[in-house]
Amino acid sequence: MVSDTQNDWLAPFGGSEQVDRGLRLHTLVRLRWLAVIGQTGAIVWVYFVLGFQLPLGACLAVIALSAWLNVFLSLRWRTSIRLNERYAAALLAYDLIQLAVLLYMTGGLENPFSFLFLVPVTVSATSLPLERTIWLCGIALLAVTILAFKHMPLPWGPADEIILPSLYISGVWAALCCGLIFSALYVSKIATESREMSDALAATEEVLAREQKLHALDGLAAAAAHELGTPLATISLVAHELERDHRNDDNLREDLELLVSQADRCRDILSKLADRDAQSDEMFARLKVLVMIDEIADPLRGPDVEIKVNAPAKSGVGISEPVFPRNPAIIYGLGNLMENAVDFAANVVEIDISWDSEEVVVVIRDDGPGFAQDVIDRLGEPFVTTRPGYGGNAVSPDRDTHQGMGLGFFIAKTVLERSGASVALANRAGPDTGAIVHIAWPRASIEVEKTPQA
Repeated sequence: MVSDTQNDWLAPFGGSEQVDRGLRLHTLVRLRWLAVIGQTGAIVWVYFVLGFQLPLGACLAVIALSAWLNVFLSLRWRTSIRLNERYAAALLAYDLIQLAVLLYMTGGLENPFSFLFLVPVTVSATSLPLERTIWLCGIALLAVTILAFKHMPLPWGPADEIILPSLYISGVWAALCCGLIFSALYVSKIATESREMSDALAATEEVLAREQKLHALDGLAAAAAHELGTPLATISLVAHELERDHRNDDNLREDLELLVSQADRCRDILSKLADRDAQSDEMFARLKVLVMIDEIADPLRGPDVEIKVNAPAKSGVGISEPVFPRNPAIIYGLGNLMENAVDFAANVVEIDISWDSEEVVVVIRDDGPGFAQDVIDRLGEPFVTTRPGYGGNAVSPDRDTHQGMGLGFFIAKTVLERSGASVALANRAGPDTGAIVHIAWPRASIEVEKTPQA
C-alpha cells in the first residue's frame, strides 16, 4: 500500500496509475539503461581496445550519474506509473544534457554518435504534447550548436591528430538540426492522428454498444413476461372467484369488476411481450427501406425544417422494395446524417430513395450553406467539424445549433461503411446551395431476404 507521504511524492510524477496517457516511468528507465550500457561499452572499447585517449574517469562519472538516477527512480516509485507530461519532459531533457556533456568530452559533433540527439526528441514526439516536444527540440538544437564550436578533441591515436574541416562540421550541424526539426514535427503529427483515431473508434464502439443494449431490451421484455405470467394468472383467477362470490354486494362489485378487467389487460400485454420474439423474427427485426427511413425521419420533423422522403417512380417498376435488417448501426448512422442536414438546412431536407436489382441508394439533400471547402475533403476523419465549440466556426450563426466535437459524422460514416455502404459527399451545383450525402449499399449484401420481382 502506498503511504500518504509517497502519494505526495507521486503527485509530480502524474500521481495515480489511472492516467490513460503519458509515458510510463518504466519506459524511460529501460531506455536509459540501454543508453548506459551502450555508452559504457563505447567508452571502454575506445579507451582500452583502440587505445585512444579520453577523460575516462569523467566520462564514466557522467554515465554513472544516469545509472544512479535510474536506481533512485526505480526504488522511489513504482515503474508502472505514468508520468505527468512536465516531468516526463524534464527526464528527457536530462537525457539530452547528459548526452551533450558526454559528447563535449569526446569530440562534439565530430563524434559519430552525435545523431543520438534524435532519440529523446523522437520519444517526446510520440507521447508528449507538441509544446513539450518543441521545448526539447530547442534544448537539443542549442546543445548541437554549442558542440559545433566548443568541445574537447575527438579521441584518436597518439601519433595522429585528426582535424575535420569546418565545412564538414557545418554539414553535420545542419543535418542534425534538420533531423531534429523534422522528427519533432512529423512524428508528433503521426502520433496525434493515431491518438485521435483511437479515441474516435472508442467512441464509435461505445455508441454501437449502447444501441445494441437498447436492441436487447426486447429479449428482456419477453423474459419478464414469461416470469410474470404465473403470478398474474393466479391474481386473475382469485379476482374472478371474488367477483363471482360477491356479485350481489354493491359495495364490492364495481371494485372487483375493475380488478378483473385490469388483470385481463395485464395478461394481454404480457402475452404480446411474450410473443415479441416471434414477432420480431418477421416484423420487428426487418423492415422495408421506405418504412425505415420514415421511422428515422419522424423524430426530426419540426416546424422550422420540412423533411421530404421521395422514392422515384422507376424504383417501383418491376423490382420489389428492399427489406433491411433493423440494424442499430444503420439506424444510428442514417439518423445522424439526417440530423446534421436538419441542423444546417434553411427550409427543407430531401431524402431520395432508389433501388434496382444491384444497389440500394439513399441521398440526403439540404438547402443550407453546404460543406465548407476547407473541410469537405477531411470530413469523415475524427475531430473534423464546422460546428462552433471545437475549433470550427459557426456556419449559420443566426440559428440555434449545438456545439460539436467532430465525431458525429465520423461515427456515422464508420458504422454505415461497416454495414457495407459507401458514403460520398458533395455540394449542390450552383445556383442552388446545400450539402449532398450519397449512401449506397450493394443489395445482395444488405437485404435480409431476396424477394421475387413484382
